[in-house]
Amino acid sequence: MNKAFDLVVIGAGILGLAHALHAARRGLKVAVLDRDSQANGASIRNFGFVTVTGQAAHKTWERARRSRDLWAEVAPLAGIPVHHRGLLMAVRRPEAVSVLREFLASPMGGACRLLEGAEIPAPLRNTDLLAALHSPLELRVESREAIPRLARWLEQTLGVRFFWRYAVHGIAPGQVTSTEGIFHAPRIVVCPGPDISTLFPDAFARRQVTLCKLHMLRLADPGWRLPAAIMSDLGLHRYRGYAECKSLPILRERLQIEQKEELDHGVHLIVVQSADGSLVVGDSHHYSPTPDPFQPEAVDALIIREAQRVLDLPAPKITERWTGLYPSGPDDAFLERPMPGVRLVSVTSGTGASTGFGIAEEVLADMEANP
Repeated sequence: MNKAFDLVVIGAGILGLAHALHAARRGLKVAVLDRDSQANGASIRNFGFVTVTGQAAHKTWERARRSRDLWAEVAPLAGIPVHHRGLLMAVRRPEAVSVLREFLASPMGGACRLLEGAEIPAPLRNTDLLAALHSPLELRVESREAIPRLARWLEQTLGVRFFWRYAVHGIAPGQVTSTEGIFHAPRIVVCPGPDISTLFPDAFARRQVTLCKLHMLRLADPGWRLPAAIMSDLGLHRYRGYAECKSLPILRERLQIEQKEELDHGVHLIVVQSADGSLVVGDSHHYSPTPDPFQPEAVDALIIREAQRVLDLPAPKITERWTGLYPSGPDDAFLERPMPGVRLVSVTSGTGASTGFGIAEEVLADMEANP
């Protein structure tokens, strides 16, 4: 088998697939190598929620807007359904309403509007909520279906070659050494996901990257349909796009008093809905170089309780539980050039689905400008 390509991508998660997409569209001969037999990491264990509103100002927010546009373009081509669009940030504290009003006055809030009183749609708990920020910018796919379909479309339509169960253990300029032989390419992009120890571990250590474990749940169809993805007050504390709002410290002080346990476990709320009506609900955040594999019921209960504060969920039935794992660091993402023709790319904020297409476009432009 000829193992010579124009670009070799290591990692078949969303970030690796994004690089393959842009390269193949530029006419490059692309190979994607992955140590597993299918995409099995953070890219399929998340909400499938392409989030724009709330992303960190400037670069991350711009990447998210670009990625959203590309998802909207590629999804129908690859046979990936978009299950719903938009975001409702539903809040129940006056301090949170102040944060939302300040955000609306910023450039990132330009497409959004504030809903109050009767404007807040069901199944949100109108009697418990003061307001909801509505953003039309987001879209939601089913990750566990979207990622395999995207890979299949890249292979069948754009000619990308996939090599599953090829573990990469060595990289040199123009050369990738795997368990199944050596690949040659003038361009190599490494997207290792949560494997921060095998390839270029010094880069991850220098950037103070650790791993984050999160809890995810699926609830049975509640009998109603969401008009958009849902977040709550806790999302204002967690998402970096609200960091410059002057009211945020006051909200955080109140959250620390009223929901300290949630903050201690990194809980914030996202709820999205699948085609069968079931809800994907999460999540929590626990950090360690080697996170344990366990999913304590007490943390899941905090997530469910937050969902019940916002949505009409009197008796939710949990049908599935799982954990996610992703690299986490001070930066939202980073690019390094460890050797000529090689790029190490990592999303270190859990925003791969939201920003990956935008990041990959920038990386390939960098490789063209700086071979």
